[in-house]
Amino acid sequence: MISFDHTSLGQRVLFGSGRASENIRTAVDSLGAKRLLLIADGFASETADAVSEQLDVAARISDIVQHVPTENATAALALATEHAVDAVISIGGGSATGLAKVVARDTGLPVIAVPTTFAGSEATDVWGQTDGNRKTTGSNPSVLPKVVVYDATLSSSLPARLAVASGLNAVAHAVDGFWAPRADPINTALGTEGLRALIPGLRALAADPDDLDARERTLYGAYLAAVAFASAGSGMHHKICHVLGGAYGLSHSEMHAIVLAHVTAFNAPVARDAADRVSQALGGRPAAAGIDELRSDLGIVGSLAELGMPEAGIDEGAELAFEVIPASNPRPFTLDQVRAVVRDAWAGATIS
Repeated sequence: MISFDHTSLGQRVLFGSGRASENIRTAVDSLGAKRLLLIADGFASETADAVSEQLDVAARISDIVQHVPTENATAALALATEHAVDAVISIGGGSATGLAKVVARDTGLPVIAVPTTFAGSEATDVWGQTDGNRKTTGSNPSVLPKVVVYDATLSSSLPARLAVASGLNAVAHAVDGFWAPRADPINTALGTEGLRALIPGLRALAADPDDLDARERTLYGAYLAAVAFASAGSGMHHKICHVLGGAYGLSHSEMHAIVLAHVTAFNAPVARDAADRVSQALGGRPAAAGIDELRSDLGIVGSLAELGMPEAGIDEGAELAFEVIPASNPRPFTLDQVRAVVRDAWAGATIS
């Protein structure tokens, strides 16, 4: 028997290469917005300048920091209030989207997200904020962007290494969604189709950064994976990454690329359907080893130590993660087992 309780998050998606400016205007008009807060990272300055020329941008933020430090969130909220804005546009990667989400969480303002990476934050109602070295995450319907504008040409401003790393972050959305707390047949189907688009798209993009078809395929797959993740929730992989990223300021997308194979190696023996879906998308390679090979083939570093995580953080990180990993994880876990996963990811241990 098939039985499930599924929730789909509602948002408008405008997808078209070379049509960002046109679709941003359409999005603004559909919301009836008149005074805009524009949040745009450095890679998106050209697009942000074009938006500023065409629309009434009351305030603009370009100081984007990953994991949304509290001081940056406070400054953005003050700017939104001071200029009486009625909508927020974010142009950039997950950090720009994340800052816009925190503004929306605390003001109720609608967000128009214009991603320039494959991070997928724009399709979820999950927010994150870091205070000191502790990252807090949560879900809130008000942070889900009302409109997402996808333009594959915008990701061409990213260095190739960062582009493929953010694509592996999208792969993590699909894989972790297979065993997340609210996993169901609908988001499993979306995640599976996402992987089918993402993996060949990323390989083609790594081979030729100018391949627009590969960028479109990867962006499409990233969206599907993010929708699946938004419905399924955060599993073991994302809980570990949220803790480590906030505690040690690790590069978000590269951290996901490293940790995913080790979490998959832990869960795959009991999550056979998930492992089979991942394996099929990887051309028949075992799930965990195949993910690790994909990371290596795409030129992403193999250990958290290379990202700057101190060895002394293994115990602390494991203890923090142990407290937040869902009890519904398909394989029961102990603190020692979580510590082993974190240590393996820190050391870049070989996955057979």
